[in-house]
Amino acid sequence: MLGPPGGGKGTVAKRLQAEFNIPVISTGVILREAVDKKNKLGIEAENIMRKGGLVPDHIILEIIKERIKQEDCKNGYIFDGFPRNIEQANSLEKLNKELNEYVDYVFYFEIPFSEIIQRLSNRRVCKKCSINYNLLFNPSKKDSTCDICSGELYQREDDKEETIKNRLEVFAKQTIPLKNYYKEKKLLKVIDANLSENAFLAIKKVLRGMHK
Repeated sequence: MLGPPGGGKGTVAKRLQAEFNIPVISTGVILREAVDKKNKLGIEAENIMRKGGLVPDHIILEIIKERIKQEDCKNGYIFDGFPRNIEQANSLEKLNKELNEYVDYVFYFEIPFSEIIQRLSNRRVCKKCSINYNLLFNPSKKDSTCDICSGELYQREDDKEETIKNRLEVFAKQTIPLKNYYKEKKLLKVIDANLSENAFLAIKKVLRGMHK
């Protein structure tokens, strides 16, 4: 599943995982797991991240390779936000050939950038329990206070408008070219992601058709 930050991929991925009993693989999550395990790749990645650098593709691909070899991936898996660029897509294709794997579908979450900026810039997070709220469609009952634990709500740096715009610029430059890349391979399905429920149902319908 590809799409801009804040496009709803994570929410839909969790629902698909529950529906089809297949794992979701997010590079951010498996990087953190590798770091926590203190294995060779994790230590290498941690050293780079500590210096503020981006973990290079070859380390990410090695961590992905180890992940998809695990037992729970035997019946399939969902990549959430990977690959991020053409180079990663080419590397994934080589890895798939090596492991005799293949990609069934690439779902691209189509949503206007203006909607994402509005959506993310109105997000608030509880400092105590990390529950998410949104000032537009899911506000807390009491201003700046969590309904669950009465913790203080705050706006993360990542959710400030200038930061969101910068992230979207990077996405436009690096990831949008993947639409044509996968369209040429006849794997692309464009999903209207304005509503996560509609996106979930559209993907579910395609995947149900696969398993008939």
